[in-house]
Amino acid sequence: MNKLAAYVRLMRPPNCFMMGFAVLVGAALADPSKMSQSWQSLAYGFITGFTLTAASMSINDYYDRKIDAINEPDRPIPSNLIKPREALIFASVLTVIGLVLSYLTNTVYPLCLLTAIIAWTVSVGYTTIGKRSGLPGNFLVSICVAIPFVYGSVAIANEIKLNVLLFASMAFLSITGREVTKGIVDVEGDKTQNVKTLAVKYGEKNATVAAVAFYVSAVVLSPVPWFLSLVSLWFIPFVVVTDIGLVASSFMLLKDYSRENARKIKNIVLLWFIFGLLAFIVGTVR
Repeated sequence: MNKLAAYVRLMRPPNCFMMGFAVLVGAALADPSKMSQSWQSLAYGFITGFTLTAASMSINDYYDRKIDAINEPDRPIPSNLIKPREALIFASVLTVIGLVLSYLTNTVYPLCLLTAIIAWTVSVGYTTIGKRSGLPGNFLVSICVAIPFVYGSVAIANEIKLNVLLFASMAFLSITGREVTKGIVDVEGDKTQNVKTLAVKYGEKNATVAAVAFYVSAVVLSPVPWFLSLVSLWFIPFVVVTDIGLVASSFMLLKDYSRENARKIKNIVLLWFIFGLLAFIVGTVR
């Protein structure tokens, strides 16, 4: 039972569900009228997002096992619940499942498979090379988060709709801010492994300013879908909560950029991200 629970923890189910859900959101934004008739493709798309995210989490923990031994010693690999080789095998199985289902999502047009391959390549590029690069690595993570929305649009409409592109851009900005914040949390372990995050290279204070700049950029972009009449009135209350949350979190981080508070902000930002998802979902209701 402990072994099974360790594998579940290795996948980070909340992240996996969020990425699978993001595929559905991308599809709903692109063409909500096709949701019911395309349920099978969307189910495949959800599982694709879930499994590829789980695979990337497993690969990430494999390459981060030395850093996690310092920063997060209770994770499955550094705690010896799962051996490094087992984590790689698990990731390989999840990857195969995800890519096969991405092909089944739309067997006529290979854009879903291509998008999934790009997402997986970016993810592996981050864990093997990009993470030690600092900000470029943060961008790679943000691309991985934004791609599921694009995937959903491609799955149901065979193109990237403008409203989906806008939301993907907002996701990119907010997640980049979160990744920079995470660098503040992990600064001690990252120093030992020569990971060149903004917090390591320029200090926690400057990293905080950079993180806040990304959060605020996402807030500034948020009214654009409404101004372009891409969403309904229902979009406004949810996006207002998101914006207020991001701004409040930014002030809290600027006031206290200690490791403990940065960890708290990093987790809270995920909540505002979920509200942003809801904003675009309810915004499809006319």
